[in-house]
Amino acid sequence: MTKNILIMAANGQISRLVEERVLNEAQFADVHLTLFLRNKDRLANLANNPRVTLIEGSLDSAADIKVAVAGQDIVFVGVVDHTADNHQTQNIVAAMKAAGVQHLIYTNVLGIYDEVPGAFGEWNKQMIGSGLPSALRSDQIMAESGLDYTTLRLPWLNDREVKYEITHKNDQYLGVSGSRKSIADVVLRIIAEPSFLKNDSVGIADPDTQGENRPVY
Repeated sequence: MTKNILIMAANGQISRLVEERVLNEAQFADVHLTLFLRNKDRLANLANNPRVTLIEGSLDSAADIKVAVAGQDIVFVGVVDHTADNHQTQNIVAAMKAAGVQHLIYTNVLGIYDEVPGAFGEWNKQMIGSGLPSALRSDQIMAESGLDYTTLRLPWLNDREVKYEITHKNDQYLGVSGSRKSIADVVLRIIAEPSFLKNDSVGIADPDTQGENRPVY
């Protein structure tokens, strides 16, 4: 039975890692990808793949999102909602509920729950503090939506190999940095087993970077 996965912001680096693995690993052979992005020419190399549908659209457009969400099993959003009124998150949640699509995975940032300790936590607030209120509201909208959701609170990213530890909503964040491949791996684990991390807001980082006071690249 085909599993339909919608990836929004499909040209992002993490999104592309997810797409590559879905299309090349045997365990995902039953997955059809709908890839939603502003300019589908950026993914022209996938245009003729029978397991891929490309859709142009904007996360700022409720109408575009409604078209993309129809018939999907899981929606993954590979960008953080930093809009002042969180209309992107609200548009996605509303479209999913209207279409009867239940499962949402949404990227976010570390620090929204004041869960990052020490000198690095203070530095992180200085660097991204202005974006934390909207990021927190995005997570709250999902938690209150009635959907099966997973929020991925991303660390400062690098291009290392897969290595990560997961912390949960009320845990102290472990680590300061992690790889894009690690984030993609978590998304793929949810695609493979949708109950994994259901209804949770999780931190993901390389535990070896715990105690660092700046990102590790």
